[in-house]
Amino acid sequence: QAEEELKAAWSQQVGQLREMGRRERLLRSDVQRAGEQLESFKTRVMQVCSPSAAGSTGKSVTEQQVIDKVRQISDENQQSHEREKSLQKELSSRLAQEKEVSANIEVFKNSLQKLQ
Repeated sequence: QAEEELKAAWSQQVGQLREMGRRERLLRSDVQRAGEQLESFKTRVMQVCSPSAAGSTGKSVTEQQVIDKVRQISDENQQSHEREKSLQKELSSRLAQEKEVSANIEVFKNSLQKLQ
């Protein structure tokens, strides 16, 4: 009976080891797939950000290259927003000046009509 119990325990241990091996293979496969997806994502980001820099060299894109490119785009975006705000202020100022000039012209016209 002890031998049967040992065989059963052994069999159970072997089954658990096989299951652990199967899970390990699945995890390794998932990790590999995730790595491939990351590389694909980095390459796509670089292609969108800078088509000439990505894919044409045949090298994989590093995280730092992606980070640098995203930072560059972010900085350019910030500069564009600042320029837009500056142009909006300038436009508002010019519109105010135009309104003032138009009002002055109206006053001048009215004065001229009165003189005639």
